[in-house]
Amino acid sequence: MTSENAAREKKPSKVEEIKAASRNLRGTLLESLADESTGAIASDDTQISKFHGLYQQDDRDLRAERRKAKMERAYIFMMRIRAVGGVVSPQQYLTVDRLADDYANGTIRLTTRQAFQLHGMLKGNIKPTIQVLHKAGMDTISACGDVNRNVMCHPVPQASSLHEKAHEVACRISDHLTPKSRAYFEIWLDEEKVAEESEEVEPIYGKTYLPRKFKIGMAIPPSNDIDVFSQDLGFIAIVEDGRLAGFNVVAGGGMGMTHGKAETYPMLAKQIGFCTPDQAVEVAEAVVTTQRDFGNRSDRKRARLKYTIEDRGLDWFIGEVNRCLGWDLADSRPYSFDDYGDRYGWFRDTAGKWYFNSFVLSGRIKDADGLNWKSALREIAGIHEGDFRLTPNQNLLIAGVTDAKKPEIEAVLEKHGVAGALSQTGLRLNAMSCPALPTCGLALAESERVLPEVLETLEQEVESAGLRDDAISIRMTGCPNGCARPYLAEIGIVGKAPGKYNLYLGARHDGTRLAKEVEANITLDDIYEKLRPLIRDYARDRKEGEGFGDYYLRKAANVAVS
Repeated sequence: MTSENAAREKKPSKVEEIKAASRNLRGTLLESLADESTGAIASDDTQISKFHGLYQQDDRDLRAERRKAKMERAYIFMMRIRAVGGVVSPQQYLTVDRLADDYANGTIRLTTRQAFQLHGMLKGNIKPTIQVLHKAGMDTISACGDVNRNVMCHPVPQASSLHEKAHEVACRISDHLTPKSRAYFEIWLDEEKVAEESEEVEPIYGKTYLPRKFKIGMAIPPSNDIDVFSQDLGFIAIVEDGRLAGFNVVAGGGMGMTHGKAETYPMLAKQIGFCTPDQAVEVAEAVVTTQRDFGNRSDRKRARLKYTIEDRGLDWFIGEVNRCLGWDLADSRPYSFDDYGDRYGWFRDTAGKWYFNSFVLSGRIKDADGLNWKSALREIAGIHEGDFRLTPNQNLLIAGVTDAKKPEIEAVLEKHGVAGALSQTGLRLNAMSCPALPTCGLALAESERVLPEVLETLEQEVESAGLRDDAISIRMTGCPNGCARPYLAEIGIVGKAPGKYNLYLGARHDGTRLAKEVEANITLDDIYEKLRPLIRDYARDRKEGEGFGDYYLRKAANVAVS
């Protein structure tokens, strides 16, 4: 019996049972919200709430103290707000800014998937927050859960018309794959029920939705800033004669893995063909429904599309997608990537509009240490006539600035101390981290809170080696799920246990090669000792144009790198 057939014959996981009994994502959320005896929601509802953009968490810094006092955990919620392709209006940004102060911990976090996260939210503040978001034209539907998540799109192509076309396709895909259940509107927006749940139909997802989360991204070469090969489904824009001819389609990427389980691993997506812009939505549905029907529903650790393709074979998968489409994907077309970093500073598009992108460490928008990002962006949102764009690297782009407004915005950036945020090392400008402790329940080690220490320590070596401006990518996570995409970083640091990490090296700076695990279960001091000589040797022995990841494979691992 093949492994996929054996998996399908096993009993569905507990989460599958919860989804099936959820009455199309309603669960008992209304009852949980009304229960004032606890700051938590019912256990089964913690799974259903994800489809509504919510993760129940607790302040892990307080666990021991509260346990000793025989108190329940300090329950809080993380809310994720969708922003397709990362584009939001100044008015929408101001709404998120105000909600962070009124109902969360006062900070805004920009995610690696171009969404907003609010942290530290109490149960009673969830509903009023969602209602305010709705009035601003925003929502949290499908920001989490076993459905398609926020659709990513490269935010800063040189041609604004090209971004507009690609973003429009991303929006159509997002709309098409949004669940049709009215549960969100009934629970959070007090919509009157117009039909029984039994009459409701989910034409794409069915009663149990997908076996696991699903991620889609749209890259526009030569930039691979969305890490298109990390996506379950990726669209690579093919531009011919200055127009969007269509997309190369890739499938089966994913960063997540589990320590100690060799059957789980990060994987890059594989090319499966080409489609036109008008065909992209249809292709997305065909890939999603193939995963819906054949994905592993018994073992959630092997439930992503990458394992479905690995178990059944790429040729089978392409054939099944073509069968669903009723026509065959065309052959992939040539393209090339040169990097996956952000473009910083002021620059113009071909229409003459200005863009400004600066560095926001770990995507955490707050006022601290003389960098008053929260105050600056609030003031800019009050005068800006373009839009804001969240980048895949946890930064925020002020887009579509006119010649008349540019001096005004420059003055605000200067006043709040953030104009000089670009005077950082290349290592820092290419750093990302996940939130990890104290809020994430999956975190095994620190990430966001220790990244400044990691950077400061390694920057001493980088600067002394004459590599201050070199774009060496470094990404850190508190667990192996890979939210900051560490396996695609030239230096990846992945939490293993309190104070212990696995070190990954050797990814390519354009996002087309995974890093390799080189050390396991070591301290940060051990990591520094491993990296210091490598950085010095890289500065001395690298070839022209050779990235740090390429150098590591060539010299340290003695692997030929093309």
